[in-house]
Amino acid sequence: MDLDGTDNLLALAVQLASDAADLLLEGLTRDRVVVTTKTTGTDMVTEIDQASERLIVDGILLARPDDGILGEEGTDRVGTSGVRWVIDPIDGTTNYLYGHPGFAVSIAVEIDGIISVGVVNDPLHGEVFTATIGGGSFRNGKPITASTQSNLANALVGTGFSYEAERRRRQAEVLGKVIPHIRDIRRMGAASVDLCSVACGRIDAYWERGLQPWDHAAGALIATEAGAIVGNLDGGEPEFDFCLAGPPALFAALRDLLAASGAAGA
Repeated sequence: MDLDGTDNLLALAVQLASDAADLLLEGLTRDRVVVTTKTTGTDMVTEIDQASERLIVDGILLARPDDGILGEEGTDRVGTSGVRWVIDPIDGTTNYLYGHPGFAVSIAVEIDGIISVGVVNDPLHGEVFTATIGGGSFRNGKPITASTQSNLANALVGTGFSYEAERRRRQAEVLGKVIPHIRDIRRMGAASVDLCSVACGRIDAYWERGLQPWDHAAGALIATEAGAIVGNLDGGEPEFDFCLAGPPALFAALRDLLAASGAAGA
């Protein structure tokens, strides 16, 4: 797909994420009608998650009826165009339920299997992060770059925890081994927001285990295009087993620390 085609996809993703973000903000003022759970008793979903996904999916199909779509709330549509949208209608639903900053709408676009467009709209902060493959990363239209931190001891690092209690316990043990070697830890509760925080230098690095494609697809592209390395512990792409993001000067040292601390099995 040519540059114009990618730009058109980006424009559509930005508009749909903005429309969904408006829906989220409006929903904050209303009592939740439906609050249920998914994978565990702490993995929440609301009627706003579902309405946001419907809004985004309907907008995609209206503009591009031949595209595939993968969404957190159950959309799994095979397309014929070579383009697939990967969407998280509310990344950070627990934060959203509490009205706590740290939730976002995340939309990524794959072209022939490669994530080529990423948009993360953080409505409470009024921030829209965007990236296209090879085109750099932006916050509200202004270029952003990842941290240049090279000293692990001075690194502010974000992480997240599983919804499963036993896994959370193991992850806390890993954290206990890691935290003496870094500046401090932050836990936001939304992978897309954390990855965008790496992209703009708000934190130096981030890791988490157990992310689905819709959790990291857009944010990983935004962080990568901002100059960060995003991958797993074995030199591969970010995946369910592990997602690690950080500047080149810090990435290897943090990866080695996490591996030595047992993060791969947490």
